[in-house]
Amino acid sequence: MGDFRRWFEPLNGADWGGRILKRTAYFSTTASFALAAACIATTAHAQDAGDSEVREEEQRNVIVVTAQFREQALQDTPIAITAVTSELLEARSQTELVEVAQQAPSVVLRNSTSAFGNSISASIRGLGQIDFNPQLEPGVGIYIDDVYYPRLTGANFDLLDVERVEILRGPQGTLTGRNSEGGAIRFVSRRPDGSNTGYVEGTYGSRQKVGVRAGADFSLTDNLFARVSGSFKTQDGYVDRIDYGCAFPSSGIPSSTLDNDCVVEKLGETDYKAARGMLRYVPTDSIDITISGDYVKDTGNNGAEVLLYLDNSNPNVLTENGIPGDSRFVCGDFCNYASYGQSGGTFVGSFIRPDADGVELLDTRGYDDQQRYESWGVSANVEIDISERLRLTSITAYREFTNYFVSDADMAPTRLNFGVNDVDSDFFSQELRLNVDLADWAVLTVGGYYSEENTTYDTLQDLRYVSAGPNPIYPLQFLGSNPVETDSKAVFATAILDLTERLTLTLGGRYTDESKSTLFGRFNYDNTTINRFVDPVGAFYGAGYNGPDTADFNNNGNTSEVVTALTGFVGTYEGDRFDYRVSVDYRFSDALLAYATISTGFKGGGIAPRPFNAAQVQPFGPEELTAYELGLKTDFFDNRVRLNLAGFYNDFTDAQLTLLACPQFGGPGPCALPQNAGDATVKGIEVELSAEPVDDFDINASLSYLDFEWDCVVPTVVDRTADPSAPCSSDPAVVDLLATPPRGVANWQWSVGAQYRADLGDAGSLTPRLDVSYQGELVSGATVPAPGSPSDQFGTIEAYTLANARLTWRNPQEDLSIALAVTNLLDKYYQPNKFDLTGAGAGFITASVGRPREWSVTVRKEF
Repeated sequence: MGDFRRWFEPLNGADWGGRILKRTAYFSTTASFALAAACIATTAHAQDAGDSEVREEEQRNVIVVTAQFREQALQDTPIAITAVTSELLEARSQTELVEVAQQAPSVVLRNSTSAFGNSISASIRGLGQIDFNPQLEPGVGIYIDDVYYPRLTGANFDLLDVERVEILRGPQGTLTGRNSEGGAIRFVSRRPDGSNTGYVEGTYGSRQKVGVRAGADFSLTDNLFARVSGSFKTQDGYVDRIDYGCAFPSSGIPSSTLDNDCVVEKLGETDYKAARGMLRYVPTDSIDITISGDYVKDTGNNGAEVLLYLDNSNPNVLTENGIPGDSRFVCGDFCNYASYGQSGGTFVGSFIRPDADGVELLDTRGYDDQQRYESWGVSANVEIDISERLRLTSITAYREFTNYFVSDADMAPTRLNFGVNDVDSDFFSQELRLNVDLADWAVLTVGGYYSEENTTYDTLQDLRYVSAGPNPIYPLQFLGSNPVETDSKAVFATAILDLTERLTLTLGGRYTDESKSTLFGRFNYDNTTINRFVDPVGAFYGAGYNGPDTADFNNNGNTSEVVTALTGFVGTYEGDRFDYRVSVDYRFSDALLAYATISTGFKGGGIAPRPFNAAQVQPFGPEELTAYELGLKTDFFDNRVRLNLAGFYNDFTDAQLTLLACPQFGGPGPCALPQNAGDATVKGIEVELSAEPVDDFDINASLSYLDFEWDCVVPTVVDRTADPSAPCSSDPAVVDLLATPPRGVANWQWSVGAQYRADLGDAGSLTPRLDVSYQGELVSGATVPAPGSPSDQFGTIEAYTLANARLTWRNPQEDLSIALAVTNLLDKYYQPNKFDLTGAGAGFITASVGRPREWSVTVRKEF
């Protein structure tokens, strides 16, 4: 290093540690964290003075991650990372991504309600997305072997043959790429190594649960290896869908079944199949090529949901025999009266469209309530060591998925809200990375990224609740077709500089250019004529019209007014962005690493995904984030105790929120329009603990607190009568109307788990384990509900605590195990997600129901 190192000699451990700790004053919510950090730093220095041994990766409890494009020990990586190994996943009985999030601080992943198909909502540190629509970006990047997965649909991956899961908290725009403002989730698969090993396991449990998982790794030649794996699981549902007419024959509502005590089916069933194959070719020591392919088919009925509230007096939503929508259709904790389809009728009561009265409403019955998700993908990962200091990596991937789902959103026999949805997507991506060892103290990664995505979202909608106050407006039965094209290009670079033996500087930058376009279509059920209520201009002038209202079809006397058809309209969005990351970390001792980071991130903008008229085809810009973070990573007592802490301060601007009422864009009627709604400050603390106080006794724990405060809010987001041109307001009368924290975000989360392996000698071993997790309260709407309103009474997702237990026996050779697992040990009734459409005039609130207590027995054989 020569003179270069001497430039940094004044920054000795004590001085640099003091500088880092002084910066904690910037984080008003992390004062206690800073005090703890100072104490730990002092202790670590004392240890360092009497311990000159070099850290070695052979020490216990070392986890290697690749978050910064190179292999590093978890505790040497200056990023807040939750790394979960395959062994820990098995010990916790976790087989799906959503389950892993229960033990990760500041991470909320939930399965969506049936109105959003086979998708999840995701947030990390208060940033993410709850809507699957392809016009919207996730905000949390998901990667499978470095391949970006762009959608929330199908994202609750089965953890099949996973080596580990890395959850990176905080913006990762310069490392993992696009739309990772909240953080990123990386799946790292087991790669073939020619070990000629494998496993097979079978599971049986509650409600006819049957599962089979298997994998094998084998050598085809001396340098060609293969790995295959598969998963199959089925289970009956746990929420009864009851035929209301059968259960209450005196109601006069027609019945469709008289069997099974009027239970049509049990919702929440599982029917899942997956297969994966990998081929790895290593012709020389400098070339490593891995080609993988996977297939997933997830079918079954809709999610387990119940109706919590219903009150809608619109005459067009009455049942077939004229019963209004009210609380009589609230069934109970584990049942609903969903009908999945609506009979025809005659539209009545319009006060704004006289031509709507008397319109015949078509019958939309006959659809099943099944949801079907199917996907397949291939990828090629090529690594070439050009020289000792130069490595080229190419990652090429292609993926397709389809998701068909039917939604009777009100869970009642009323004719209120029914939809059939079909999402079809294909995605191609190419990434090139060049890793350069510039010197012993400098590593550089440069690269480029390109992706293109084509998604078609076809839908049938039968929305009869559309009204202004108590008065119906018009019938809304239409077919929608929205093909979406998305392109993204980026160049990036990351440099890791070891300024001294203890001090490292990391610099990263990424420039992204992206574009998106959508062709809108709104047709009648004949799929030929344009719907005149949702697209009157298109119905009158034809698809794609944009010109003067020469025929004065609006009858407003202004024939010079320019009007636009929604059908045939192409909405576009383009944007570019530069993100950076600056991180400094200092190793005080083998036991303590401290880091400070400033980084930026964004979630891409787009076009209104669900316009109900041409005026609602509005663009919205990206969310933007500047994040400041301090962290400590510690290993004490020969790595028996690992305590990691992080404190962050996020400057969050142009938050994207969906308006459910937008008279400023087209007058009264439905609205589901995302807009940039305001700016916020997000602060938080995260703690993770891993300990082995004595041999074979393991403890894992995590805790996070998040403080989300709106700094300013665009008035139209909270007040439909506000001036559309009004700027973002800091007036408490406006700001206090927006929910904090927003949907999908919890203030508090914690988890704790412990297990002990008891050696039974020739009888093998017995390992009991207990895991407990807490999910804080969540809101289900964008705005603060009025006191006493239905949203106030039923809309909040209450906090809940879950406990899981597992008892595992292994034989002395540890190649055979039998495990008894119980999830939701205390049989807690909880509702992890809610769907509140009272603000849109639908007058109902529904909830997903968490799984009740379940037991299972799993036998696993390794060979």
